[in-house]
Amino acid sequence: MGGETVRLFVKGQILGYKRAKANQHNHTALIKIDGVASKKELDFYLGKRIAYIYRAHTEKQGSKLRVIWGKVTRAHGSGGTVRSKFRKNLPPKSLGASVRVMLYPSRV
Repeated sequence: MGGETVRLFVKGQILGYKRAKANQHNHTALIKIDGVASKKELDFYLGKRIAYIYRAHTEKQGSKLRVIWGKVTRAHGSGGTVRSKFRKNLPPKSLGASVRVMLYPSRV
């Protein structure tokens, strides 16, 4: 059964938090999805799950990897950036890090 492996995610990058002139909203992260350059292309990704994977110092259940799950909630502007909410707020060290935008759940 030799075949090509299928990747069920698209890479993305955490740009920062949603901000206003006076305050920043830590519960809403801005994410740039690779290959998405317009609001029209972004519609496919609405509701998709996002995984921020990071390495912790202590080992739990045989692994040092941890995941914070979130989802794409809406567009942010017209350039392909999305707003997303995570189950726990993203830590400040995650800014600029990569995330995985999963290709599920599907609305097709």
